[in-house]
Amino acid sequence: MARRVYNFENPDRFTAGTVGQPGDRSFYLQAREGDRISSVLLEKVQVALLAERLTQLLAEVRERGAGIPVEAALSDIDSAPLDEPLNETFRVGSLTIVWNGEDESITLEARALGEDEDSDADPFENEDQDEDDLDLDVVRVRLNPLRALAFAKRAQDVVSAGRPPCPFCGQPLNPEGHICTRRNGFMH
Repeated sequence: MARRVYNFENPDRFTAGTVGQPGDRSFYLQAREGDRISSVLLEKVQVALLAERLTQLLAEVRERGAGIPVEAALSDIDSAPLDEPLNETFRVGSLTIVWNGEDESITLEARALGEDEDSDADPFENEDQDEDDLDLDVVRVRLNPLRALAFAKRAQDVVSAGRPPCPFCGQPLNPEGHICTRRNGFMH
């Protein structure tokens, strides 16, 4: 099948969101520009890493003299639910963040999971692209730094809205507790 590229040069909306209850949530990135909506499925850890690395990149660029705010205003953070209908375009295998110094913009790229890829691998690993990667679908979103900062804050909020971590082992706590490895298998 031919590769599809979904470009969003100036999206009306770009957000991270979830569907489902904590412990059984599906995570999405969603871009909307006019009537076009693209929603890609990804893992919680991918959302967390994207927010973390995006925040780090913006901090580094700020230190080098770019006029980027330290944090997004609450009014800039998109807290609305995902747009419906929610049709999954593809499952994300890798993510890329690119800073363009000429126009001070950030391009986020989400590439589809290849047939032989492991979804638990680091989504930012910078391995050489092989020929198969060129056939994978891509969602490409271009943002100004303020919108990227607001996106990162929303993504962090979405990730932290799940189950609280166990104070001993860090694994998510279910309402009924869990078998904690740090407590020698006792229920916590």
